[in-house]
Parts: sequence; C-alpha cells; structure tokens
Amino acid sequence: MRQTPQFLIAAPSSGSGKTTICVGLMETLAQKGLKVQPFKCGPDYIDTKFHENACGRPSVNLDSFFAEDNHIRQIYRRFSDGADVCAVEGMMGLFDGYQRAKGSAGEIASILGIPVVLVVDAKSTAYSIAPLLKGFKEFSPNVKIIGVIFNKVGSHKHRLMLEEVCTDCGLEAFGFIPKKKEAENPSRYLGLDFSELDTSAAAGLVAENVDIERLLESSKQNSPDLSSFPEGHLSISSHKVLVAKNSESFSFIYHEHLAGWQNVEFFDPEKDVEIPQDTDLLYLPGGYPEKHLKELSAKTMQSVGKYAENGGRILAECGGMMYLCQSILSDEGEYPMCGVLPYRISARKEDRKLHLGYRSFTYNGLDFKGHEFHYTKFPDPQPESVAQVYDARGNSTDTPIIRIGNTIASYTHLYWGGEDIFKLF
Repeated sequence: MRQTPQFLIAAPSSGSGKTTICVGLMETLAQKGLKVQPFKCGPDYIDTKFHENACGRPSVNLDSFFAEDNHIRQIYRRFSDGADVCAVEGMMGLFDGYQRAKGSAGEIASILGIPVVLVVDAKSTAYSIAPLLKGFKEFSPNVKIIGVIFNKVGSHKHRLMLEEVCTDCGLEAFGFIPKKKEAENPSRYLGLDFSELDTSAAAGLVAENVDIERLLESSKQNSPDLSSFPEGHLSISSHKVLVAKNSESFSFIYHEHLAGWQNVEFFDPEKDVEIPQDTDLLYLPGGYPEKHLKELSAKTMQSVGKYAENGGRILAECGGMMYLCQSILSDEGEYPMCGVLPYRISARKEDRKLHLGYRSFTYNGLDFKGHEFHYTKFPDPQPESVAQVYDARGNSTDTPIIRIGNTIASYTHLYWGGEDIFKLF
C-alpha cells in the first residue's frame, strides 16, 4: 500500500513561528500539485482558516481532551482519505497540555504515531540549542522527533553552527528561515487576524529555505500506515440544520460537525434573511459579532426572534449567544440584538477580561465538553445556569449554561464528535 507522508509541526514554545512555517509548508506542497490534508491540534478555530486557505481543503481539529484516542484515530483516517500528504499543526509548546502533557500536541503525535518536526526560534542563540533539542528528543519515548526547521537565522555562519547542533543531536536540519518581517503574523485581541488571509509570503519563504523533498521522504519513512487505524463511521443526521456563517462574525465551527449533517444550509446574519420555520436546528456558532455590530441585519434578528418564539431549537455558542441577547455594549454605544435572551453583554474595553480554558458539564444526563475563549462579560444581573460547568482539572467555573424554551446558549464552544447534538435538547 502507498505510504502517505505525515508530519506534525510543533515548537518548544509559542511564538516560535510555528503557524507561519506550517502554513507555508502546506501552501508550498499544494502548489506542487499535492493534495494536502491539514489538521490542527487543540480547539483552535483561527489557524484552521489559514490551513484551508493554503490547502484548499477544510482543516480538522484533533483534541485529546474532547475525544478518546480511538475517535482521534478515526477522524484522522477518515479525513486523510485521498490525501497525498497529512500536515498537522501543533499548539503552544510540544508538551504543553491542560495537565502536564495531557491534551498537548505531543500527546496527539503519540496517539497517531506520526513524526514531529520542531520549529525552533534561533534568534540570538546557537550551540545552546543543543541541550534543548536533546531534551525534547529524549523526553518522551512515544513522541518521535525527526528534525528541525530553524527560524530567524541571522547569517550563513549562524546556519553552519545550527547544522552542527543537529548533527550532534542526531536530528535532521530541514530548513533555515532567515529573519524577515513578512514571516511574522499580525495579532489581534483574540488571536491571529484572519480578516486578510494571505499565506503567499510564508509559502515563498518555505519554498526558498526548506528542503521539502527531504522532509517528505523522512516523514514518509517514519509515518504510520493509515490503513492500520480504525475506520469508524460518521453518524449522519438527517435533521434540517441552518447555520450562521460568515468570514468573521460567525465562523468558529468544527469541520467534523458540518460533515455530520446531511441537510445543512448557511446564512449570513449581516444580510436580510428569513429563517425557515421548519428548521430543526438553528446553530449560531462563535466569532466576533462585536466587531460588526453595525452590519448585523435587523430584519434577520427579528426573524431569529420569531423562530425562537415559535419553539424552534437554537444552539448558540459565545458570539452566537451574544447575538441572541437584548443588546451588546461597545465602546461606541449600545446595539440591539435578537432579544431572545433577556440579558446584555458588554464588549467595552473597561469590561474586557480573558476567560480561557476547557469546559465540561452534564445536562439531560449527558456529558458535554467544549472550550471557552472570550473577553466579553455579562453585566449584572448574571444569567442563571441550568448546569454546573467545570474546567479541565475538575474545578467549578462560573460559566453559565442558559436554557430558555428551546434555546440553549453558553460561552462554551461545544464539541460533540459525531454524537447527536439533538440529545442536548
């Protein structure tokens, strides 16, 4: 059977240039005519947009807090079908998880048995990287690190010194990216800015400075046989599902969820839309509606309110929940929303505070998991919660799960991994 090259791009820490180089690799491989299947470790929605832009294929999340090992293997095999290359982007540092290395990119590499390529920031250092690489290479026997791509390399002499590091550590040096401003991604208050998805600069840097053929050959030699993974079967729901989706306001959606719906349609809340009353589920995912308050259609809000009044099922997550509230407070003023939930939410600068982490709760006798990442807040009075929410270590949090009629809303972005989300209602 044809062996598929597979690799996971990781780093010793965040800020090493992992996303830029990973996206550059993806686009360079796609430009060579290869079918590149992208994946992302963890619950991140933003990097996956860069992946899709680079590869022309939706990126799939792999998360060991959300899913059991076999489910992760099933997802990986299912979405890798037909790909020439599988490229996985890690998160944070290779072994950074919610509890030691649990939930880390390293754990995903171990579960799948795929080789790891480290992106190392070489600015202002040379042979001192040797003990770092040696430690990473030997830390976990189940994580196979095969080579390094060095970022922010200052000169030819610097490159020669870094080659010596790899020789002494028994790792391959796949590439040396020079320090250039275009290799850096802009940032915003909730992560990378995906309002302008331009991955061409990253692809150019990778094409010029990484030995692509050697990386593919080494990855292929160290990759598992995809046919050895359990196939599994995607549970397809025949319910009529309507999903709010646009480039930024409503865009935080796990691709696996969409693949599980046979009859799914999309609408843009910034345009005038009439919600069909025979919709089985109106899904309002997260995003940045607070950045587009003036663009949100009042007519569509009224239609959403009518659908809720008539008993329609609504699942709203984070930005979607904000959209359902009475109003959103911003630094420019107060903007009316759908009015389905009798609360106001503040996105004002003085009220911003980061709430971040994995979440779990039990409702209707079923266990659910998800992730929370936001700066906005409810001014008093606080909503009542129908379930107690916990973080990854089992500590209780004040995140509310709101249930009003057939509307369920929360700051938590849920992951249901092939399960029937209608059981939530």
